[in-house]
Amino acid sequence: MAEVQRRPGRPGPPPGRGPPTPASVKPSAPRFEPVDREKTCPLLLRVFTKVGDHHTDGDFAVRGKEPKDEVQIYTWMDATLCELTDLVKEVTPEARRRDAILSFAFVYPDKCGRFVVREVGRTFSYPNGRRPDSGSKAFSDLSFQIGDYLDVAILTQ
Repeated sequence: MAEVQRRPGRPGPPPGRGPPTPASVKPSAPRFEPVDREKTCPLLLRVFTKVGDHHTDGDFAVRGKEPKDEVQIYTWMDATLCELTDLVKEVTPEARRRDAILSFAFVYPDKCGRFVVREVGRTFSYPNGRRPDSGSKAFSDLSFQIGDYLDVAILTQ
């Protein structure tokens, strides 16, 4: 590898200035450590399922009058969408169809208190290598906040 030659009498850049060196480059997103599921208490996740499309933000507007198709799941922040797909398939027959696609969305209040439904990923009921999906994404990678709901739309072709 070639070394940079400096001309005599010309100082280099001051320390800490200039472009970062490869060793000081930080990853774009923080990686969270896996949770020790034997020692860490799980969180209660309220999951709302619907065939055909996601619930609307108006369906969550009144506290206590959320949609009736709710499943409560105990899980951890390192849970992946693939793990949740398997749990939803256990309780929702439509999710077990060979051609089913599960679309996951977080439901949370915005700064004004109105609920927002934001899609965060999709999985296939029966994935294969030719159809990549978001199954390996964990809650912690998707900016999930404790207290958010999860809305799952079950799409069939």
